[in-house]
Amino acid sequence: MKKVLIFLICILLLGTPAWGAEALPETAAELDAHAAVLMDVDTGTVLYEKNALEELPPASVTKVMTMLLVAEAVDSGQIALTDTVTASARASSMGGSEIWLEEGEQFSVEEMFKCVAVVSANDCAVALAEYLCGSEAAFVERMNARAKELGLTHTNFNNCTGLFEDDGHYTCAYDLAVISRELLLHHSWVTEYTTIWMDTIRDGEFGLSNTNKLLRSYDGLTGLKTGYTSTAGHCLAASAERDGVAFVAVVLGGSTSAARFQDCRTLLDLAYASFTTVPLAPPEALAPIALHLGTADSVQPMPPQGKALISRSAAGEVSYEVVLPESLRAPVAQGETLGKVVLTAGGEVVAEAPLVAAEGVEALGPGGLLLWLCRLFLGYAA
Repeated sequence: MKKVLIFLICILLLGTPAWGAEALPETAAELDAHAAVLMDVDTGTVLYEKNALEELPPASVTKVMTMLLVAEAVDSGQIALTDTVTASARASSMGGSEIWLEEGEQFSVEEMFKCVAVVSANDCAVALAEYLCGSEAAFVERMNARAKELGLTHTNFNNCTGLFEDDGHYTCAYDLAVISRELLLHHSWVTEYTTIWMDTIRDGEFGLSNTNKLLRSYDGLTGLKTGYTSTAGHCLAASAERDGVAFVAVVLGGSTSAARFQDCRTLLDLAYASFTTVPLAPPEALAPIALHLGTADSVQPMPPQGKALISRSAAGEVSYEVVLPESLRAPVAQGETLGKVVLTAGGEVVAEAPLVAAEGVEALGPGGLLLWLCRLFLGYAA
């Protein structure tokens, strides 16, 4: 049994740190996979790891990064799901998992993205890469740049599919979990495609069947990507969400397809049995703070975004302490820290989050100060 660890990694994608939690119980079964990571999606907290940073070939789980870049391009308006993509000769020659694109054949971005998500289509992945960046090589440069932006230090991509595994194409279970989290956290619409079990293209003439067989048997599964080559072994990034609580499990180097699914099931089951998340924001509305010598009489603190990960056994013992001053003196800048909220679960502090000003308030000018002094003299000013 590999030792269970917690990485208290501060990932600032939510604007809040990845608050720590207790380790998973050591009753976890020994995993078949060579490497594995279990991560909470909301906070980025690692709950389980096994050879998490070992650089390994990821096979088609590579396409999690491919999907992330396409999703970011769609959400930024760079491309649209309705755009038409024309298959190049190179895209149509990929082999492996594919929909047998013909050179010159056209599909929408949405249709090609669906084929990547559902059947791991290498030809569609290359066609999307070429459409987005002009060539697969340019797309790969963006993949590696994005990995660096995410702070990943054990990843280098040489292609957008994972089909070719020379010594320069590698990543690790932890890095893939971070990429998966980024995709799920900020582009959740992709699960509309990663959860498709069966579909068709070419006017119903070509069937698609999802390679992720957990979809039919695991409650709340939202994706995400399978992979296999003889070098990489059986790989999987599996994500699930139940009642707003989401986890992602990544396994690399499994001995069989069934083993990778069982490994992810084991990890996700342990996560849901052991942990839950609660909002960082207190349930009660925050009262405005009185403001002196400002263009407004008060400033409104804004509740924090995001969630905190807590032990499921402490879920019934959650309390919030709001620490704010009774009054402040202007000026106050928008986003300025006014105080904090302290979250306690099971009698222990599990998170602290800043409370910031929702809007800026300027100090009174000379005319306003004169009016304030007159009001003070007449007994109207506080």
